[in-house]
Amino acid sequence: MIRLATSEDLKTLAGLYTAIGRSQDGYFQECLNKGCDILIAEENAEIVGSAVINWEPKYALYKKLDIPEIQDVYVVETARRKGCATAMVLFFEQRAKEKAHTQTGISVGLSKEYGPAQRLYFKLGYEPDGSGVTYDRGPTERYRSYPLDDDLCLMMVKNL
Repeated sequence: MIRLATSEDLKTLAGLYTAIGRSQDGYFQECLNKGCDILIAEENAEIVGSAVINWEPKYALYKKLDIPEIQDVYVVETARRKGCATAMVLFFEQRAKEKAHTQTGISVGLSKEYGPAQRLYFKLGYEPDGSGVTYDRGPTERYRSYPLDDDLCLMMVKNL
């Protein structure tokens, strides 16, 4: 089951992130405060995944073209390959259409750990936006080194 999160879900979402070794330091509260929507994927009354759609993204191209960004799509390992991530992305695409957006954006990390997400986003019709790799949503410079962490991403778009 996919549903929109409420402020009552924040503690559980924080626990989910802590369990997977990611620091969230008020991230979900900040998302709600900024007007983002947070989705929760549940299986047997347990939260197994989450995703965020940021209606006012930090990435300059998305801002310029008024493209909402789907961010932080995550599904726990035991619930993967059951359609949760696909359902969350499709839910947000429909929500964006309802708000008269003609495109959505999504980013994906470049390391091996992001391989399944890279394949999924391509399968769902996302294509690189043509601006190359970003670091912390900013442009990268040729011949400069960047850490291979969660901030080094390929930004992608999809026409709705």
